[in-house]
Amino acid sequence: MTDVVVTDQAFGNVDRERAMARRLNASFSEHQCTTEDETVNAVAGARVVFVNFAPITERVLSSLHPGAVVIRYGIGYDNVDVAAAKFLNIAVCNVPDYGADTVADHTTAALLALLRKIPMYDRAIRREGWVQPPALGKTLAFSHTTVGLIGTGRIGRSVASRLVPFGFRVIAYDPFVAPDELARIGIELMSFDDVLRESDALSLHAPLTAENHHLIGEKELGMMKEGAVIVNTSRGPLIHTDALILAIKRSHLGGAALDVFETEPVEIDSELRGLESVVLTPHAAFYSDQSLANLQRLATEEGERALNGQALRSPLTT
Repeated sequence: MTDVVVTDQAFGNVDRERAMARRLNASFSEHQCTTEDETVNAVAGARVVFVNFAPITERVLSSLHPGAVVIRYGIGYDNVDVAAAKFLNIAVCNVPDYGADTVADHTTAALLALLRKIPMYDRAIRREGWVQPPALGKTLAFSHTTVGLIGTGRIGRSVASRLVPFGFRVIAYDPFVAPDELARIGIELMSFDDVLRESDALSLHAPLTAENHHLIGEKELGMMKEGAVIVNTSRGPLIHTDALILAIKRSHLGGAALDVFETEPVEIDSELRGLESVVLTPHAAFYSDQSLANLQRLATEEGERALNGQALRSPLTT
């Protein structure tokens, strides 16, 4: 039985977490769990669990020390059974503010590259030697381009703040905010359907919930403008992958930039890999030296509060 457990991580080291445990005279272990069985064995009796992508199921939660705390490295927590944790009196928290700017940077870079067709031009030149710009379809000036945001939390608003100076019109769907609140920062609030219909580019910033699974499917893609592009740096299952592939193959959509996928890593035989107008990045939108340092620092500080019996900074269960 170990007091503090890291189930899995992609940082290269957990020196900060280990030092915190040592300072508080708590035992420590780190793992790279991918299955439920591995995770159960790793966390049995733990008081504090740091988790990246390992499955934190009801069975895993049941093996923890009574009153334990689970800390999700990052914003999303769809790999944690929060309902079961609440039932079992296990506290769950995340780190919602470690790298919103980094994700917004990645999202904006992908969006600009798609709209200017930079990856497509590059591939065409490498393949054919040269290409005339009209061969790849119409290209709108930024001042004549409407970007739609699905979700206007920290990241969505940070994306908007980067786009507005370029002259983009920014619209959004978010049922949890008031129009005046967004108008002050240059975002026009609309219905979900209207955002789909009016956007030349769509960027997803919604959490993955049961209601949001396949939020963008065949029907929704069909409502979008011909030649529109879509960017997803949120969660892969927000988009129905097969429907997206079909919309791109039929040239209804002009392209997509995907940092997250329904299955990660992307399957070797996925059709996404062969589509010229699709840009793929390996769940890297969060990644920068600064954001990783912030993430581990903030998570470790939350772990210290948990071991000391102090109030958690970002609880998801009460």
